[in-house]
Amino acid sequence: MGQSTEPEISAAIKIISTGIALPAERLTSSDLDSWLGKPPGYVEKRSGILTRYHASHTASQAGLAAQALHNALHAGTISPASIDLLICASAIAIQALPCSAVHIIKAAGMPAGMAGFDINSSCVSFISALVVAAGLLNTGAYRRIAIVSADLASRGIDWSHEESSLIFGDGAACAIVERGDGNSGIITSLIEMYPDGSELCEIRAGGTRRNPRAGMSDSDFMFHMQGKALFRYASSLIDDYFARLLGKCGLQLSDIGTVIPHQASHLSLEHMRKRLGVPESILIDVYRHYGNQVAASIPTALHEAVTHGRFTPGKPAMLIGTAAGLTLAGMVLMP
Repeated sequence: MGQSTEPEISAAIKIISTGIALPAERLTSSDLDSWLGKPPGYVEKRSGILTRYHASHTASQAGLAAQALHNALHAGTISPASIDLLICASAIAIQALPCSAVHIIKAAGMPAGMAGFDINSSCVSFISALVVAAGLLNTGAYRRIAIVSADLASRGIDWSHEESSLIFGDGAACAIVERGDGNSGIITSLIEMYPDGSELCEIRAGGTRRNPRAGMSDSDFMFHMQGKALFRYASSLIDDYFARLLGKCGLQLSDIGTVIPHQASHLSLEHMRKRLGVPESILIDVYRHYGNQVAASIPTALHEAVTHGRFTPGKPAMLIGTAAGLTLAGMVLMP
């Protein structure tokens, strides 16, 4: 039986428009079979992906983010001048300094003087950004915020590591939010980090830890994942976490209208279906067509829900994912 009472909104926030952007280069798993010298059907069977998008080596991450932002503005008939804060919620920065938000503002031709900053909690950065945006909207500090996630995962693929190299795709997504009338918003959120898993999924270079003075190698710029160990660790935590997230808002799974997960891998989505018991009818699964788009994955799945009428007022939705760290993040919100 579901809840008979309406869940309480803890922080008002309304998603008023969404948009996505993809590189021009569409890659099929059959293409990868040929490129990697594998038999037909090998990559699709191993990765669970039919198609994905990989940007060219010279494509701009900021440019892709700007496209997603403009698509969201167009979809909602929203003036760029009405955005008073841009949050970049990406896993990989465009460069070390300045922050990625200013690169996106520049690429998108947004008005000078706009506020902006970055939030990075790897693949679940979008959830963290929604929490922060809700707080800022409810203090009155800002009235309309654009949250943009963009990652070019293909730049960090180590093709010699089959387990991780076959699952990634590039993309960008944007959600524009405001406080709204208080009927929409966050019911609860829960973000946890387990540092024992910090080395299970990493790119070591790009900061002060690995650089020309501290010492580095080319492989430090590549993505490294201990896939089996990471999946085991995440699987050992996610069941209890899922129950606590629901318990924190006083809801049962049957009360949730839509589950929007990070599209980490076909194994992680199967875990959602089988171990957590999430029905196919409420699960947003776009992994087969986009792959794992890192931080852009959750807002891309959100856009899918929005555009297909699966993110509707009065029906609680759940965003959830695991990420490097090891990080678990989830949110239940009322559209």
